[in-house]
Amino acid sequence: MGIFMWKQSVNWLRHHWSGVVMLAVLLGSFVSAPVQGAAATRVDARAAVMIDQQTGQVLYAQNATKRYPVASVTKILTLLVIEDDIAHHRLDWEQKIKIDHAVAKLANDWRFSNVQLNEGESYTVKSLVESMMIVSADGSAEALALASAGSTQAFNQKMQKMAHRAGVTDAKIYNMIGLSNGELGRYGLKGVDKDAENLFSAQDMAKIAAYLLNHYPDVTKLTSQKFVNFRVTDGQEEQMININAMLPENGVAAKGGEIDGLKTGLTDKAGNCFVGSGTFANRRIITVVLNAPGEFNNQFTQTQKMLDIVMNRATPVTLTKVQQLSAQVQTIKVAHGHHRHQTGVKIKPTVVWVPKQLATAKHWPAKLKVRSDQDTIAHRQVRAPVKAGQRVGTITLQLAGMPDFTLPAWATTSVAKHHWWQF
Repeated sequence: MGIFMWKQSVNWLRHHWSGVVMLAVLLGSFVSAPVQGAAATRVDARAAVMIDQQTGQVLYAQNATKRYPVASVTKILTLLVIEDDIAHHRLDWEQKIKIDHAVAKLANDWRFSNVQLNEGESYTVKSLVESMMIVSADGSAEALALASAGSTQAFNQKMQKMAHRAGVTDAKIYNMIGLSNGELGRYGLKGVDKDAENLFSAQDMAKIAAYLLNHYPDVTKLTSQKFVNFRVTDGQEEQMININAMLPENGVAAKGGEIDGLKTGLTDKAGNCFVGSGTFANRRIITVVLNAPGEFNNQFTQTQKMLDIVMNRATPVTLTKVQQLSAQVQTIKVAHGHHRHQTGVKIKPTVVWVPKQLATAKHWPAKLKVRSDQDTIAHRQVRAPVKAGQRVGTITLQLAGMPDFTLPAWATTSVAKHHWWQF
């Protein structure tokens, strides 16, 4: 075993797993524990969530909105910023980034997860992204961020902007890696506690991952690679082994579907974290598990448990019209309308995961809520005038045993306002 691979094994022991355990995963010696009894309804992790990637429907949620350290799962957001830079021609996949002393020091620190980056050497954006996502290379993440923005603080601002686009507004972001602020050394933030770590909720990470994959779907071509060569310098190339053990044919490969990404993470505060992406029941889904206790592979075992829970109780069905829902959401009264005193309600066709016992039901239980800027004092009617196609509120599907799912609702007909002088 060369020095590079020895360092990789030490890095995995610190941040992911030892080389021996990694070999066991690839050989398939680990299997997911069967889901039985009362424990079948709960994931053994600090927080967990599963969503439909396209619609954002929450399929499973456990302590999903509280913020926690997420370690290298942060790099999903880092990648989103880099993808946005490339899409807007601020960076290029084949652009070379020269490594300075501080980045090389971090990249070659045995305590962290890394590939070897030599001071003064240049590496392509593509190779740095691959190493960041496949073996969680911390130095590569730092090099990319500095090339993108010039400083940790400036890159944090770009991360905040991208997180907001994904619907995340209250995350605590200190750096592009997920390490503590003090561990970044020269590139740590001034005036911030050295122990500060990025804080996201499981739901936050699901939203960010879904936004990344919805806008840059080719990411999975990168994250699904099991083995990728990394050029350290001329004449020295090493093989990276993907640390996502849920990829097909691995020891804890997903059952009932296929995982093709996305990112693991581990620090003392964050514990074992995993954000997964893949296809199940012909739908793209995102899973998040934060701080799964015990051995490293438990983050994957608990992800499979969550998948089993959802797949056993729910199925995706296409909702094409409001008539498939409760009668009380199919029309809405119009206050002060001229002649017409109600309007029909319509929705856009969408795929909804529903409890299996509801899949063939004539009507699914639902509740309509009028938009606050169009509501009446009684909260049961929309104010005239109403125009056909006007968004009048939301319809919430009340699905037994699953989180509620909310859809926008539009008026089908126009209703003019009735004035007191009109007869």
